[in-house]
Amino acid sequence: MPTLHPPIEPYDHGLLDVGDGQLLYWEVCGNPDGRPAVVLHGGPGSGCTPGKRRLFDPGAYRVVLFDQRGAGRSRPHAGDPDGDLSVNTTAHLLDDLELLRAHLGIDRWLVLGSSWGSTLALAHAQRDPERVSEVVLAPVTMTRRSDIDWLYHGLRRFFPAEWARFRDGVPAGERDGDLVAAYARLLADPDPAVHDGAARRWCDWEDAVAAAGSGAAGNPRYADARFRRGFARVVTHYFRHGAWLEEGRLLADAHLLAGVPGVLVHGRLDLGSPLVTAWELAAAWPGSELVVLEGSGHTSGALTDRIVAATDRFAARG
Repeated sequence: MPTLHPPIEPYDHGLLDVGDGQLLYWEVCGNPDGRPAVVLHGGPGSGCTPGKRRLFDPGAYRVVLFDQRGAGRSRPHAGDPDGDLSVNTTAHLLDDLELLRAHLGIDRWLVLGSSWGSTLALAHAQRDPERVSEVVLAPVTMTRRSDIDWLYHGLRRFFPAEWARFRDGVPAGERDGDLVAAYARLLADPDPAVHDGAARRWCDWEDAVAAAGSGAAGNPRYADARFRRGFARVVTHYFRHGAWLEEGRLLADAHLLAGVPGVLVHGRLDLGSPLVTAWELAAAWPGSELVVLEGSGHTSGALTDRIVAATDRFAARG
């Protein structure tokens, strides 16, 4: 099976002013004359990491990575007091993508989306299919309200003790209601003891779910208080609003991607994002390919290997 490509450093980077007081960090690595590709990170709010550069052959690709609004090295950061979330929505991110593509002089690019990034990739590809050459999604999400309800309520069946601690992190009167909205309110509290406690409990639940089926250790970035709060604030902000997406629209509009090659990679043991989501999308997307990984969860080395296999194969298309 393929392995990660060697580590590389960006040959160009910067901060793009996308309006609303937002500066987006972006970087480009690989071959300046190679096939353009863009990486859409997960979360939402997690930011890009150097390891994502290694998913592409640096001799074949011109790889664009960027931190979405409020995340990573973009400014302002959602973990800071001035991190305004009112101008951070899916529509804003889609507009940012177009601004970045135009800024870098790219006509069409391969779009790689991971977890939340796959939802954003689908929305981008369906809105602007002429700007997308190929799509790789691993793992697959569509961020439907039904998916969000499963993630923060339905999964209690598999993690009763962890979910009880998660639920008990909100005031008693809110424990039978919308936990995402309750956490969003706690994370907005100016008292550091309140918002950091909420961020810790939110990230503990994220760790419990992500580790299922993969044996992964906890996310080391959760040790950073600024990252914890920023990540949790952005996730709850998006999920309490259903990511501002009409329920089921990404699946209903999958036919718009006919003619756009797509590889969907998903672990059968992914409890946070059950395989049925990827299966439904593949069934509705003419010409897409679904790769199911036995014994894998939301994150795994096997998932990474399949991503590299897909990008290598698309590079060979010329």
